[in-house]
Amino acid sequence: MAWTWRFEKSDGTEVPPAVEPEEFTTQGDAESWIGEAWKELLEGGADQVALFEDSAKIYGPMSLHADQA
Repeated sequence: MAWTWRFEKSDGTEVPPAVEPEEFTTQGDAESWIGEAWKELLEGGADQVALFEDSAKIYGPMSLHADQA
């Protein structure tokens, strides 16, 4: 099982991440990483993220904008 993030503009268009994530082995590791990297991702052009376990979407889109979170 691999946990990965999809990085998107507010309209759902996928964008490359400003900080390259690893492939996470647990949901907790993926969520901890996004908690540390969200500001850099936002500054790099991502507005929201979605979490996937393999190809299954777990949740999202989740805004990276603090005023909308």
